[in-house]
This record gives sequence, structure tokens and C-alpha cells, in this order.
Amino acid sequence: SCLQLGLERFHGVCILGFNSAEWFIADIGAILAGGFAVGIYTTNSPESCRYVAENCSANVVVVENNKQLQKILEIQHKLPQLKAIIQYGEELKETRPNLYSWSEFMDLGKDIPDAQLRGIVESQKPNQCCTLIYTSGTTGQPKGVMLSHDNLTWTAAAAGRFIMLTDAREKQELVVSYLPLSHIAAQMSDIWSAMTFGVQVFFAQPDALKGTLVHTLRDVRPTAFLGVPRVWEKMEEKMKSLGAKSSTLRRKVASWAKGVGLQTNLKRMNGCSELPVNFRVARHLVYRKVRRALGLDHCTKCYTGAAPISRETLEFFLSLNIPVLEMYGMSESSGPHTISLPHAFKLTSCGKEVSGCRTLIHKPDGDGVGEICFSGRHIFMGYLNMEEKTKEAIDEDGWLHSGDLGKHDKDGFLYITGRIKELIITAGGENVPPVPIEDAVKDAVPIISNAMLVGDKAKFLAMLLTLKCNVDVETGEPGDDLTPEAVEYCQKLGSRATRVSEIISSKDKAVYTAIQKGIAAVNEGAVSNAQKVQKWVILQKDFSLVGGELGPTMKLKRPAVLLKYKDQIAQFYTDLEAPA
Repeated sequence: SCLQLGLERFHGVCILGFNSAEWFIADIGAILAGGFAVGIYTTNSPESCRYVAENCSANVVVVENNKQLQKILEIQHKLPQLKAIIQYGEELKETRPNLYSWSEFMDLGKDIPDAQLRGIVESQKPNQCCTLIYTSGTTGQPKGVMLSHDNLTWTAAAAGRFIMLTDAREKQELVVSYLPLSHIAAQMSDIWSAMTFGVQVFFAQPDALKGTLVHTLRDVRPTAFLGVPRVWEKMEEKMKSLGAKSSTLRRKVASWAKGVGLQTNLKRMNGCSELPVNFRVARHLVYRKVRRALGLDHCTKCYTGAAPISRETLEFFLSLNIPVLEMYGMSESSGPHTISLPHAFKLTSCGKEVSGCRTLIHKPDGDGVGEICFSGRHIFMGYLNMEEKTKEAIDEDGWLHSGDLGKHDKDGFLYITGRIKELIITAGGENVPPVPIEDAVKDAVPIISNAMLVGDKAKFLAMLLTLKCNVDVETGEPGDDLTPEAVEYCQKLGSRATRVSEIISSKDKAVYTAIQKGIAAVNEGAVSNAQKVQKWVILQKDFSLVGGELGPTMKLKRPAVLLKYKDQIAQFYTDLEAPA
């Protein structure tokens, strides 16, 4: 059908919609017909869609519904290469030339002889590009990461073998597809590894990340599950709020079981294999029930990736006997580079290199921390039409420079300590990695949802804080009402506040004192005076995808936050009085 529409060799087929069978079919069809499969985030604006479609010379755009169709129609006149639009998720509301429903599209290919398609398939080579992943660049326009057939097929097989996915002829693995397929993580797990090992794929509802995911997990009971940190954090928050509502006895049992779970699993992690009796009792009373409630009772591989996850969240799940294993990589490495395994993991480490992948720590300092560089068959071809940017990423010796800072421990486990670009360099020249400080503050003050450290080129560090509030399920817009856990926390402090605005407008004494106390405690453990947080402010609204502060995988977009809240940040450094 793509050929019938006039798809030319190495031209894009853009796919704009939520995960579905049609998404997979359009993606693989585009590749076999000799084009590029190109996912576009459903959250993209019409202008961002235009950039991608133009950049990959798209001949065809596949959209899910009328909402996405309207974005393309708005920019269609700026896309001279575009020959057709296909809509798959709902009936067409209008007829236009070159606009097809999915079934009309499926019928188009009937007149193309098999020999023609076979000829195109056979002319393709393993080292040719077949997929573009647009990296949501935190700065500037997104870059089209060119992945070859070999990048995809080799990585899918290598990573799948490494995590011991079972071939369907022996045992059927099940996964739930819900993370955006325009992102490499979902594409590798849901399409390429799944195809390599015959994994059965179930599609979640489009509102999965707004709360329905857990229902899907309970229905499917997957054997492997990949969640971005925000997914694990949401589960943790939900479970804590349910726990707070249960009876005293239940709370005591749960608290005992979590203590046992954490101790036993930490010992296990360090190589001790015996399971004490109390652990077996706790497994029967608590852990199994929790797994069943989450739909993870058949899941032997629970993974997290795409953004940093806090130690607190990892320990929470470990205490319930759910080891959440970290993996690390990037679009430019076809997804995974290091992966933790159930029998080989360490808390806060991203694991070890997938077989066939190599790591170099570039220019390490005294502690062994340097830039993490990768090599292997998973390394991308380059950025489409961006030779200079490609040379910045891959050096003459073929090492891909990740932009991440990290080190290996004595056992070969990789730890990420931060990103080079995200380091804050104070006016005094001190390098401050923000994530550990932000995590410590969130840990110390449970009402805080997001914390972002600022102070680049400034005399001292300051922090933007947001509070945990209810989110509108439809729009994803954060509201003003505090979450039940946050309200309960305020009550414990002796505050009656139920809204963020109340706390800010009255400078709620109890809450402000608690935050200051928490930050003071974090400052106590600071490496140096330069790493202490001197000032902070509570923002009216929590960070969100709609607000522009978070990316599609809920990663903090620091440059966007610096821009959006520049006035509040400027205020930190214009008040002359000494920091409180």
C-alpha cells in the first residue's frame, strides 16, 4: 500500500498516534517498502510535526484520530513531499483527496505484484538506515537518529538474550505496550525484541499513564514490564496512600514485611542466597498480594530506564520483594547499553554492558568519574543531514560520547553520576551535580513533588519546588488541590491547608518551617558550603508535560524550566538580604 501511494526509497512514513497494531504494521510496512519508519510524539505541536515530516522528506503520514489529523492538515501546505494521509483509530469525519481510512489504505496494495515488493526487500542491506528516532533535544531542534536494520535486529537479539527472554516455542512471554513508540525504549521492547522472541504484545488504553495502566496490567499479567521512573513513582504514591488508609494491624504487618523484604533483598543482592523463615511468611502474607494487585504476579523482569530513578523508590519496591532493575542507554545506541539482571544488580547502578557492547570512561577524575562512551553494533549511523552534530557524538575512534558522567565499581557495575550539560558550575567554579541534592530534598520533605536546583554562574544555589497536587485525568494539567497524602502530611504538621495556593499566599508557617527543616538537614550532609541550598521558592503549579517542564518520558527539561521561571530565579539573586 505504501508503494501504491508512491513511497520513495529513503523517504519517511511518519506515524502519529497511540500504540496499536496499526502502528506496528505501518512501521514495519514502511521499512519493507524501502522507506523510513518515523514515530512522532502524540504531544507534539503542529509546528514540531512539520519539522519532523520535512526533515525526513515524508511521503506518507499515518495518524490515529481526528485530533492528530488536524495538526497535519494545518501544516500540509508546507510539506510538498507529502503524498497521502491515513487515519486508523476512528472513522474519518471528512473526505479529502489523498486522505484514506485504514481499510482503504489496506486495499491499495492489492494491485502491486509480490515480485515488485520482493525486489525492494532484497535490495535492502543490513547497514542501511530503516528507522529514525527523533531525540527530544533539550536544546535546539530534535535530531533524527538514523538506525540501520542491523542496529535494530542485533540489539533486539543481544538485549533479549541478555535479560533471558524465552523464545515463544518454549514459553510465551507477555508484555504491555504503553510507552510512546516514537521513543527507542518502547520500540525496542514492544516491536523488535518482541518480534525476535515471539513475545505476545497487549496494547494498553491511550489514557494508560493517567491511571488505567494498572487495570491493563491486572488483565494481562505480563512476564516482563518496562516502566519509566514516573510510572514506578506513581505506583509507589498510590500504594502509600492506600496504606495510610488501612487499619493499624495491617499497617504494622506491612511495615514489618517491608523491613524483612528490604533486609533479605539487600543481602541477596550481595550474594547471600538463603531465605529466612520470616521472609517466607512475609511473602505469603504481603508480597504475593501486592504483586497480584499490581498485575505483576507473573512478572520476572521489572525494569526502569529513560531517566534517573531515586534510591527511595528502588528501596520501596525492593522492600515489597519487587526488584526494579535499572537499564541505561540512549536512542543513539538503539536503546540499551547496560542492563541489570535479577542475579546481578546493585541499587542505583545501571548494571553491566550487554554482551557485545563496550564502555570507555573518558578522562576520569580522581574518583574514576568521567564521560561514559559506548561502542558496539548498537551504535547509530549518525544524525540525518547533520554531519557536524554526528562528529560531535562519535569520535574518530568510533566511540559514542553519551554526555553522561559515570564510573565503574570494582565488580564492573556502571553508575551514572549526572550529565555534563546539567552540571551547575557556581560563580566560585565548583561543579555541582543537581540530581542527588534534588532527590535528597524530595526524600526529606514528602510533600514535595518536583525539586530543581539552580545557580549556574551564581554565588549560591537555590531551588524551585512544587508540591504534590491532584492532576486532571483528561488534560494532564496539574491542579491546585493537594493530594490526599499531602493533605495528611499538612495535618500532621498542624496545618489546615488543602491547596497549593493557600500554602503560598499565607506562607503557611507549619509547611514552610517543615520545608526549611528538611533542606537544612540535606545541607548538613553537603559535600561543601558551595553545595548547600541557600534559598527556595514554591511554584504555583507542579511540572507537567502540558506545562512544558517535562519531556515525553517525564524527564525534567531543565532549559525549559530555567526559561519559564526566569523571573522567580532572578528574584533569588536580586534580594540583597543574606539568604535565610
